[in-house]
This record gives sequence, C-alpha cells and structure tokens, in this order.
Amino acid sequence: MVRFIDAHRKTFTVEPICAVLPIAPSLYYQLKARERDPYRRPARARRDEWLSEHLRRVWQENRAVYGVRKVWNQLKREGQAVARCTMARLTRRLGLAGVVRGRTFKVTTNPDTLASRPPDLVTRQFTAIHPNQLWVAGLTYVATWRGFVYVAFVIDVFSRRIVGWRVSTSLRSDLALDALAQALYDHRRAEAVPLVHHSDRGGQYLSIRYTERLAEAGIESSVGSTGDSYDNALAESVIGCSRRKRSQPTSRGTFPLLVIPMP
Repeated sequence: MVRFIDAHRKTFTVEPICAVLPIAPSLYYQLKARERDPYRRPARARRDEWLSEHLRRVWQENRAVYGVRKVWNQLKREGQAVARCTMARLTRRLGLAGVVRGRTFKVTTNPDTLASRPPDLVTRQFTAIHPNQLWVAGLTYVATWRGFVYVAFVIDVFSRRIVGWRVSTSLRSDLALDALAQALYDHRRAEAVPLVHHSDRGGQYLSIRYTERLAEAGIESSVGSTGDSYDNALAESVIGCSRRKRSQPTSRGTFPLLVIPMP
C-alpha cells in the first residue's frame, strides 16, 4: 500500500487515498520516516535483519544443507543468543531449507538366501563401554557427475567414528572387504578383548572371503534380519548423515569429497 500511495500521492494527495485504503495517514508517514532513517525502525526489525545476515552466512558456509536446528546450534556456538522459534521464522521468511532424506533409493543389500547366517548378537543395542568392542558395517551410494559410486563403512560404536571405508563404482564383495582391512590395519586391538562385527544380510558380508577374514582376526560376526533397517540402525544413521551432509562433487570426473561429521 505504501508503494501505491507513493505512485498516486501527487495526483490525489495522501489523506484522500488513505480514506479509501485500510491504512491511516500517520502510519504511512511513520513508514516513510523509517525508510529515510533505518534506526527509527523497531528493535525487533533491526535485530531480524542482523540475524538474517548471519543465518544466510551459516547456511551458505555449510553447503546449503543445514536446517533450522543446525543453523541455530551453530549460532549458539558462535555466542549468538537467539530463540529457536526466531530462527524458524526467519528461515521461512528467507526461503531457506536444509537437505532432507528423499524417498528414492538404490538397493545395496542383496541378501544371500543360500549362505549360512550368524545370529544377531546386538539385538538393536548399539552401545559399547570401550573402543573396538562393537563395529557396525554398511554400504551406501553417492551420486556424482560420473554416476553412482558405492561406499563401504565400518563404524566403531563406542566413538561413532568411521574406522574403515572404501569407494568403488561397482557393488563388489571386495569393497566391503577392503573397508574391513583398513579398519583392522589402522585400529589394532588387544587379542584378549572380544570384538563383535555387526552388519545386515547383504551378500558382501556373508561371502566366504569376508567371514573367513573375520574369523582370522578373531572377530565374532553378527547379522541382522532382512529388510529391517532398525537391526543396523546406527550404521544407517551415520551413513545417511554423512551422505546427505558432506557429499559434494568437487569437479567433473572426480569422486565427491566425503568428510565424515563427528557427533
């Protein structure tokens, strides 16, 4: 309405226009005074403008994947006291949104119906009191400019760190085996400490070579049920977070940079 009055005030003056429109002349003059002097605006409007600049900065610095909660937490770490509802309101106003997990997927778990299956020793209790007590493994995929690549992870439940990982353009059994080899090499453990390796029922983890390597290392194998992500929920959560949060192509013809966030 202010722009409309500005466009017609020379012809009809302000008061007759305001008599027709639902706006008082005093409000119009007040809004025009705020345009000339921004410091006459309400304190909330000035703070919203200042917060919006920081909100957009944090969102852009994190590859436009942060949502309201993560932007809010980052601003708190920077010493900015702001309410979460305020961040939600400004995020909606700016039209910003974080990356969410979509429903499209590629199948990475191909159960081997003929292979013998170890029991489920974890039973969805993903806890550990010391490192190298429980490892969980999983496979995922990442979209790049060259197409999909597959990534195998081995995660230490105690620290939530990815202790072994490998990337390949094919879903081969050696992919998971290479990730396990890296975990065993980089994280040597005392032989007296028992270690459980938990995974889904994918053929890569039930293959003869993989199970033999676990036996050689003195690791007890544990396998969840088929088609139930909750039986390997920790691996699904860490993999999903890393794939959505930190997978970004850097140049054409190269694999994306995978930086695993630490909780």
